[in-house]
Amino acid sequence: MYYVYILQLKDNTYYHGSATDLKKRLKDHENGIVLSTKNLRPLSLVFYAAFRSKIKALRFEKYLKTTSGWAFRNKRLI
Repeated sequence: MYYVYILQLKDNTYYHGSATDLKKRLKDHENGIVLSTKNLRPLSLVFYAAFRSKIKALRFEKYLKTTSGWAFRNKRLI
């Protein structure tokens, strides 16, 4: 499985990411291993979705990072 997830960071911004092992990736974020979220802890998982296809997961993650994806996220996902 491939996962796409959204984290809410300390400064109330959102981080979008993808992973094959969601639990491990979240621990990496919480432990400060991921540089882009290291200084924005604590963080919380607000959404995740599972995909069977890596391509579909990466396309959805890319969509979430667009302006229309932000609107979809704010209206439907969080």
